[in-house]
Amino acid sequence: MFKKILIANRGEIACRVIKTARKMGIATVAIYSDADRNALHVRMADEAVHIGPAPANQSYIVIDRVMQAIRDSGAEAVHPGYGFLSENPKFAEALEAAGVAFIGPPKGAIEAMGDKITSKKIAQEAGVSTVPGHMGLIADAEEAVRIATEIGYPVMIKASAGGGGKGMRIAWNDEEAREGFQSSKNEAASSVGDDRIFIEKFVTQPRHIEIQVLADQQGNAIYLGERECSIQRRNQKVIEEAPSPFLDEETRAAMGAQAVALAQAVGYTSAGTVEFIVDGERNFYFLEMNTRLQVEHPVTELITGVDLVEQMIRVANGEPLSLAQADVTLNGWAMESRLYAEDPYRNFLPSIGRLSRYRPPEEVVRDTHVVRNDTGVYEGGEISMYYDPMIAKLCTWGPSRPEAIEAMRVALDSFELEGIGHNLPFLSAVMDHPKFVAGEITTAFIAEQYPDGFEGATLDDTALRRIAAAAAAMNRVAEIRRSRVSGRLGNHERHVGTDWVITLQGKRFAVGIEAADPSGATVRFDGGEALRVASDWVPGRTLARLDVGGQPLVLKVGKIPGGFRMRSRGADLKVHVRSPRQAELAALMPEKQPPDTSKMLLCPMPGLIVKIDVEEGQEVQEGQPLCTVEAMKMENILRAERRGVVARVNAAAGDSLAVDDVIMEFA
Repeated sequence: MFKKILIANRGEIACRVIKTARKMGIATVAIYSDADRNALHVRMADEAVHIGPAPANQSYIVIDRVMQAIRDSGAEAVHPGYGFLSENPKFAEALEAAGVAFIGPPKGAIEAMGDKITSKKIAQEAGVSTVPGHMGLIADAEEAVRIATEIGYPVMIKASAGGGGKGMRIAWNDEEAREGFQSSKNEAASSVGDDRIFIEKFVTQPRHIEIQVLADQQGNAIYLGERECSIQRRNQKVIEEAPSPFLDEETRAAMGAQAVALAQAVGYTSAGTVEFIVDGERNFYFLEMNTRLQVEHPVTELITGVDLVEQMIRVANGEPLSLAQADVTLNGWAMESRLYAEDPYRNFLPSIGRLSRYRPPEEVVRDTHVVRNDTGVYEGGEISMYYDPMIAKLCTWGPSRPEAIEAMRVALDSFELEGIGHNLPFLSAVMDHPKFVAGEITTAFIAEQYPDGFEGATLDDTALRRIAAAAAAMNRVAEIRRSRVSGRLGNHERHVGTDWVITLQGKRFAVGIEAADPSGATVRFDGGEALRVASDWVPGRTLARLDVGGQPLVLKVGKIPGGFRMRSRGADLKVHVRSPRQAELAALMPEKQPPDTSKMLLCPMPGLIVKIDVEEGQEVQEGQPLCTVEAMKMENILRAERRGVVARVNAAAGDSLAVDDVIMEFA
């Protein structure tokens, strides 16, 4: 077995590999850029080597720099993680020439299947069902439009060597094909250094389901079930689960057999993933093969009990697989929520900054449920503009799909994260969405269910009553503390009231509180309903775990004048707790109106202006491109919301802007 391995990656996947290597007794070497000098993976590794400036194209994807780190550290093998150099055949070739083991597939398999154009041709030759498309290279935008017209709209424009949603666009007409081709080329070039593009038919109402394969150097290959990855935004996966709620045993077996056959046809070894698009009739079409470990691999590990990173290391060491296909059993259900530094209230635009608070839920392994958090950050660390905005992968397991979902709901509610915009509220809202709960999902789920963006979850009356009861009980605890403050005037005594009015989400609840002890209270609503609230919460604690009406309730809590800010199940609530007289007066107060920014184009995220498409005095039409902002390696085209005339342009190409900086103004 190897004595020392180098992880040619960063962030959560580097930390993930280090954990397994440590379990196997293997020393680890981390590499890091200037931006990652204090990163978690650097702290966790046994040693670390600096490889250059912050941009990935000057550090993490520079083969010569990584090879020098291998020589300096004396590592015997390299795990590439995902992204960066993980699917670069030149890197595998350099390792082979240096006599260093690559913890991944052979160079030939990477070349055959890592390139999406080549892999489609091989799949077709092997008799695998594929989506209609143009497999050749495309010279320019006009040729892209011609090809798209021949295939028939809608089409998907994809980077040949891309991944993670980078360099991918859906076009519904000639103009979108022209724009999408150029943006895909730019993103692919900056992300992986390969700007080749291909176009294929976009299957409507599709599910994205992938098969995990595992193969050794002795010719053995198996599949470990499937992963449902249909919850996506901008073609980037957000929530994954295993198994799929859509597949039956017959389809699963057919997809698995096809995936294994394809892997064996190219002499594949190590862990790999064959991605399929599945329509409503369970017809499946080969999309691509990822010749690396997938981001979402933990859900497969949770339902099979197989450590995929360990298997990759053992296969690279020449060991045969320790299990056959008959040994693979799928146990229970697993969910993964990708926590991103993206603001869901601003159309999921990237957010960067310092994590002023980072408190993930406790990781547990029990017969009833499992909570696992794969991360590469820590409290006080920074989310950089140079890399993908993933913060963590929160995973849960349960004996059934409803139990896995419920475990995820509680885990998300328990996750404390402050300092940056993040998608925790959105993830929580999805877990309660009726279509998701029913398993009725496609890759268009987010676009269809949130067509106007995400503005926070709206809780039903039952949930609001439970939170109102919790707020009343928590306010009582705070009132008791205030009544015991030392140094009070001798002739004044503060009494803890029993009648309160709770307002939240536009609802008003008049309640009375009966309490026999400090640890709990009975909250009675108008109409006679009573809820018993028990908790050990004390003022100042930012996470409240309560029992309300015999059911657990987890709330993230902050203090606001006259009440609490409470976050639960994707809702961000201002909960005011007032005496009846205070509530009567508050109802007479006018609401504060936000400033009018309707005639301004504000920068929606920290980013770099790539280009300005208009000039002062120009008339613009609804939907017309105004400018392009690059952030987190993604290009974002900002369009006019309505017809108007540009009065002033405040920014130019090359400018770095903060959130809400004014890019241009309209007359």
